Amino acid sequence: MKNKDFVIELLAKGDVVLEIKKKLSDLLAVIPELESMINFEHQHPHHHLNVWEHTMLALSYAVNKLEIRLALLLHDIGKPYSYQQDGDIRHYKGHAEVSCEMAKTILKRLNFDESIVNNVCQIIKRHDIPLNEKDFISNPKRARDVFEVQRCDALAHNPLYNQKRLAYIDKISNLIKG
Repeated sequence: MKNKDFVIELLAKGDVVLEIKKKLSDLLAVIPELESMINFEHQHPHHHLNVWEHTMLALSYAVNKLEIRLALLLHDIGKPYSYQQDGDIRHYKGHAEVSCEMAKTILKRLNFDESIVNNVCQIIKRHDIPLNEKDFISNPKRARDVFEVQRCDALAHNPLYNQKRLAYIDKISNLIKG
């Protein structure tokens, strides 16, 4: 089976996280860049899991849509390469851009269509930037995709410090419904 087909099939599974756990060595053979996320501690109070566990938890909330699941799998892949240490705390300014560039390289290597590569990268770039009504008017499909990744990402953050993110999710959910 081709590498691209393997990734597509894996991400299409109902319990995507369980399937990734079962086939992790195969996935790492296809996307070795993921290995840097495993056991990489966030060292930030807004995160209670390491980068890989956070990514898996976020994926567990995702709708079964390829571009959403690709974006979630790769949304924080740049964190081990883009953090700023401030005493015991790490900050991740610029990680979305680094993750986007890494995702672009990975998805092109796997021969994904240019439209998928571009959409996944745009979602990753925007995953930490709040959406507004203009986003839903100018590009409703992209805004909904970004919001789905933001929703899953927010649910995977530390529940002790998650009130602001969850309030944002509620606000945008009401905007979409309204």
